[in-house]
Amino acid sequence: MRRLALLLAFVMLLAGCSFGRDKDEVPPQPPAPDLNGAPAAVAVNRGPFQAGPVKAPRHGALFGAWIKPDALTHVGRLAAVESLQSDLGRPLRIVNTYRRFEQMVGTPSDKEFLARGATLMVSWATGDNRSILDGEHDELIRKQAKAVRRMKVPVLLRMRWEMDRPNLRATMWSGADYVAAWKYVRAIFEEERATNVSWVWCPTAEGFIRGDAPAFYPGDDQVDWTCVDVYAGFRFDRIGELMGPFLTWAAQRPKPIVIGEFGVAKAWGSARRAAWLRDARRTFKANPQIKAIAYFESDPEGNGPEQQFQLTGDPPAFKEFGAMVRDPYFNP
Repeated sequence: MRRLALLLAFVMLLAGCSFGRDKDEVPPQPPAPDLNGAPAAVAVNRGPFQAGPVKAPRHGALFGAWIKPDALTHVGRLAAVESLQSDLGRPLRIVNTYRRFEQMVGTPSDKEFLARGATLMVSWATGDNRSILDGEHDELIRKQAKAVRRMKVPVLLRMRWEMDRPNLRATMWSGADYVAAWKYVRAIFEEERATNVSWVWCPTAEGFIRGDAPAFYPGDDQVDWTCVDVYAGFRFDRIGELMGPFLTWAAQRPKPIVIGEFGVAKAWGSARRAAWLRDARRTFKANPQIKAIAYFESDPEGNGPEQQFQLTGDPPAFKEFGAMVRDPYFNP
């Protein structure tokens, strides 16, 4: 019996004492980079910028956000924005709002945001690029163009943002297809005299790291604002590192930049989130081409902690966020 016990102990030692360990145990996170230094140096463009109807501020940057409402209704949207504004002690200058292909702008909440002095940034999820080019959606596109024109104020329009995501390739097809669809849709807007649109081209930071995002660019004559969506989600790194390849590319174009979505995931903990936001603030202020920013204040359903970005309810992170948006630089 004693020999059996010794043999069992020896086997457990060889196995690294793995008995009783959960095979799905998550390994510890790698150490976070030091976020206390100066922003990473990248090329910058100081203008002047060609921004279309929504003009870029001469100094500083506009602050905005998407806030996921409890209910996707007009009342719910208003309540979500009002709640964040109350917590921050200041109004949003840009309100990001998402629309499916068939959803028109000009809802009561859209009109209320505009009446309060905000600029609307419409993130419009257009459909299959080849079906657009075949003319299957002309009536829908014309209807949207007329709805935008009726608002009679300048609007930022992100046509199929994050078009470079691999999971959208089935409907985007290729960069060339997206560019052709962009030009097709913009031509219809011009025919309908919807000239109050600043066209915003907004890929992902990852697409520039991979190198495939530039193929989707419609051209300087077609785009008014360049844009990027950048997150410390599955990868925790300084925002300047995450969007560095995009900033280097954008510096070669006479367009202002809007950070269409940015966020830092709950998975990284309160202290790291606060440090990341503090670094983001310095980075935005160090690049005069960045003329607008919009936080993604949302915890999308079904996502793990690496894809949950809401700051409300995380006091240390929200405090740093509040310090950012109350900075006079973001109140031009």
